[in-house]
Amino acid sequence: MEEKTINISAVQMCAETGSKEANFEKLKKLLANIKKTDVIVLPEVWAVGWSCADFRKNAEEIETSETVEFLSEIARTFNANIIGGSFIRKTKDGIYYNSCPVLNRDGKTVALYDKNHLYSYYGCDEGKFVTAGKNPVMVNLDGINFGLTICYDIRFPEIYRAYRKAGADVLINCAAWASTKPVPWEMMTKSRAIENQTFTAAVNQFGPMKNNETNLGHSRIIDYNGNVLSEISDGEGVIQADLNFNEMYAFREKCTVLKDIKESYEVKICGNY
Repeated sequence: MEEKTINISAVQMCAETGSKEANFEKLKKLLANIKKTDVIVLPEVWAVGWSCADFRKNAEEIETSETVEFLSEIARTFNANIIGGSFIRKTKDGIYYNSCPVLNRDGKTVALYDKNHLYSYYGCDEGKFVTAGKNPVMVNLDGINFGLTICYDIRFPEIYRAYRKAGADVLINCAAWASTKPVPWEMMTKSRAIENQTFTAAVNQFGPMKNNETNLGHSRIIDYNGNVLSEISDGEGVIQADLNFNEMYAFREKCTVLKDIKESYEVKICGNY
């Protein structure tokens, strides 16, 4: 069998709230030392920072998006596919989404995923400013299937299992995950990889946000068995890993746990209630 591998690069950065130009320049500097890679993955709302109240002010229509045009330039410069974190997208009908654009090596937009689950707890009100997406989106890049998710989606294993059943080779989570929740991030990023036997890239922002909050960082690339291939805890930087899919497919053939899933898990209730 012909060896099937890719190199994936994940960018951890601290976005300057509301300043696209500053964040564009920062991303260029962070990518400057990359010599060769197949896929570059960015964190959630990396171009404007996490501030729900400012989302609509910073929204862009995809046809005229500065962010998407910049990512197109990056794709062509590095001859790499781009999983572009997310930007706040406004439709012609006036609906707002937290959207992940995917661009191929030629800089063409080939997929768009709208965040399916919106975080609206503990003083965060994302759902007040953007609308939830309706469907998971899987995109094929260079013969590899990537399942796309954004931040809070990681708490819903159902979407990841749907990707696995659809043939996902890599699960992606682009995040702006707060430093107040380190344990869920640690556990769930690994769990999604292990339970689906699928490479997983969890790419997070790091550092201060608006309102004196901070993002956790701790971006990581994880293999199909839960082993961390590359990670960065604090600070800004780029991590890389080579993913060998022949090894993943062989592991799946030996450990066929997904074949043991039942069609239904109807709960039998016993005792006095």
